[in-house]
Amino acid sequence: MIKHDKKLDQAARAAWMYYVAGETQHDIADKLGVSRQVAQRLIALAAEQGLVSVNITHPVADCMTLAQQLKERFDLQVCQVVPSSGVEGDGLQKMIAVAGAEVMAQTLKLDQAQIVAVGSGRTLRATIDELPEFDKPQHSCVSLIGAIASDGSCTRYDVPLWMAEKTQGRYFILPAPLYADSAEDRDLWCNHRIYRTVTEKSEQADVLFVGIGQVNAGCPLNADGFISDRQVATLESQGVAAEIVGHFIGQNGERLNSELDERLTSVRLTAHSGRNIIAFAGGSDKHQAIAAVLKGRWVRGLITDEESARFALELLC
Repeated sequence: MIKHDKKLDQAARAAWMYYVAGETQHDIADKLGVSRQVAQRLIALAAEQGLVSVNITHPVADCMTLAQQLKERFDLQVCQVVPSSGVEGDGLQKMIAVAGAEVMAQTLKLDQAQIVAVGSGRTLRATIDELPEFDKPQHSCVSLIGAIASDGSCTRYDVPLWMAEKTQGRYFILPAPLYADSAEDRDLWCNHRIYRTVTEKSEQADVLFVGIGQVNAGCPLNADGFISDRQVATLESQGVAAEIVGHFIGQNGERLNSELDERLTSVRLTAHSGRNIIAFAGGSDKHQAIAAVLKGRWVRGLITDEESARFALELLC
């Protein structure tokens, strides 16, 4: 059993905030409940003790405990929890991205050819941005989701191409809009030879990396033009809690039926599939979404923050 020094735990928290989230010493002092001088000494201690390199090498005890509890409670094979301590927004996303990139790298550094299926989203994009360059052209990257909106534009968060550029591998795009204009239109897109080739390849994926989205007014799907204000309101009235590659999930983790289902072109995912699906998400705005995904057993891995982890464990205990 690993013993943890409380002072080093505090130093590691301060290092995460300072070096990864970009917090000031004043902000760190406020969030840790210490003086600015103590915050400064904690940051210095982290450097002196070798906790800071490209990443933070000392695991925070509370976060390790939460990760283990999530694994046991929700049958996860992979779980990383970063120390949020009141950090939100870009700083928290950066923390999750840094931790997530380490998890992704475990697959991408392999010499054996890997098929990596990738969803979409801001956190997933940020995570891939944190990846180092790999000279692994044997790997293939497959898109799980169409990135074309109803007006023909493409989302800025179509991330599989970014991962393919990191590995120098092949990239297979899903040639379809996220939601077709009609059920008949969806059939046309999904029966195309290239579409079938890409989806068949996604079924062979060794690992699937996805984001977890919330559904409310102004959420990414809504802001980027994939779903209308009316559709958001309808989904909210049905009790939607989360979204993964266009699949809507209810508060109890069940797949939520909606008018959009018959037009969805994404690769089909199911709960309790046993597939190696790893999700990246955090922040207070996604607490309910993360909890719903965990409750429904949609993923086998999760990279998140400690407040999201606590929320899920307390809500679903």
